[in-house]
Amino acid sequence: MKRRLLLLLALATLIVGCKSKKAYSDRLRTKNVLEARKGNENVASNEKEAMDLPKDKGTFVRFEIESIDAYIATFANLAQDEMKAYGIPASITLAQGLLESGFGKGQLALKTNNHFGIKCHKGWQGDYDFHDDDEKGECFRKYNHPRYSFRDHSLFLTTRSRYAFLFDYRPDDYVSWAKGLKKAGYATDKKYPQKLIYLIEKYQLYDYDKGVAIVARRPISKVLANAENYHVVQKGDTLYALSKRYYLSVDDLMRLNNLQDATLTIGQKLTVKK
Repeated sequence: MKRRLLLLLALATLIVGCKSKKAYSDRLRTKNVLEARKGNENVASNEKEAMDLPKDKGTFVRFEIESIDAYIATFANLAQDEMKAYGIPASITLAQGLLESGFGKGQLALKTNNHFGIKCHKGWQGDYDFHDDDEKGECFRKYNHPRYSFRDHSLFLTTRSRYAFLFDYRPDDYVSWAKGLKKAGYATDKKYPQKLIYLIEKYQLYDYDKGVAIVARRPISKVLANAENYHVVQKGDTLYALSKRYYLSVDDLMRLNNLQDATLTIGQKLTVKK
């Protein structure tokens, strides 16, 4: 009897210990996400360009998409709107959405409305959820409606310097865009460009690039150059200090201002994004 009682006590202690470890692990993971939000990925914010879209708040809308054709019919207009505003080919946006979301039926898309597999990254202030991807329990952005995922995809590509070269391609050159996304590091899959091109050609997504009047093409350099935000160099200013102040990398500051070296002069006017 005594042995049985001791066995039950040991089992209860083990269960409580496991629950405590899991609870601690969950709290630690959430803490890490919240701390990461305080940081920044040296990215310029382009929220001013997104003012035509209401803030992402309210009730979570779950989309039930039955087929690839239904996905295209549902989101083609959104992709064209983003092309008009940001210069990203609608065919590329649709193909990425189809691939990354499993045409809207993937687990991540269903629980987060994240159609482009965009992870939280440092500086993300929106909602989030955890999902197994390259690693177990990675943090992914969460949206109440897919339209915010499409807009965030546009902002993601236009406010990160490594994607700036894509906007030198014609908006109907989906082959170069597909290969460029892989080159810029959007995906680790070696066959990522071929998969995008296959989807675009199989479902004739290139038709959605036609007749779209692009208002502006906005890689990071043009976003910042048009922002009319400048910094006048003061005594003691360095490129490193300014990069931290304005959330830009030193390389971006040098590129935006055509600097050949890190030398600054008092009174010099630098293009920045506050």
